[in-house]
Amino acid sequence: MKLAIPVLAAALAASAALSACAPLVVGAIVGGTALVATDRRTTGAQVDDTTMHLRVSNELSAALKGLDVHISVNSFERKILLTGEVPNEQVKAQAGEVAARSANVRAVVNELTVAPPSSFGQRTNDTGLGAKVRAAFVNTKQIAFNSVDIVTERGVVYLLGFVTEKEGEVAAHVASRVAGVRQVVKVFDYGSAEEVQRRRDSAGLPPPATPAPTTPATTTAPATTAPGAAPR
Repeated sequence: MKLAIPVLAAALAASAALSACAPLVVGAIVGGTALVATDRRTTGAQVDDTTMHLRVSNELSAALKGLDVHISVNSFERKILLTGEVPNEQVKAQAGEVAARSANVRAVVNELTVAPPSSFGQRTNDTGLGAKVRAAFVNTKQIAFNSVDIVTERGVVYLLGFVTEKEGEVAAHVASRVAGVRQVVKVFDYGSAEEVQRRRDSAGLPPPATPAPTTPATTTAPATTAPGAAPR
């Protein structure tokens, strides 16, 4: 845990420096579970993810210099999630290609939207909405609230993490019930209850309050959940 503070500080400092380069804004977002004791990733994996999303942000900043874009980068176990706004489909595709070519990236989930960059007010609202979703997770016994990363853009909540299918369903359902959430997108990696517990044991974490059913380990494409609807 001694690594957490300096690495996180470096991440935030780099993000602030990138955000100052208007009109291009490519931000590295440190996810809600990054570098904390309840994360199911190893400390090494967390540090690698922090390094990766800072590197991808720098590469995007260089590749898209001079363009009016707002791109947020989040990394979970070498899977890159891109969110934000770009001027057209070609820039969206280019951003995805830049991220995919970056060292050690295993997958890219390109959720960029063709639209003008979001306003400061919208981003402030997204920050508050993400905090509300996190608070809702705290009050949910079926999931370990800090085992899921939360990224919010324009009222759309993206969920990342290594979870059982049951945990993923519960997390998506809980997030979809939070006032102000327009949509929930699941970007999870799935594993069996035994695999999840092995990760918890290796990190010295207590067992979950409610054991989840066994499911095969898979990595799936994002799935969406409309507000108030049953998760898919």
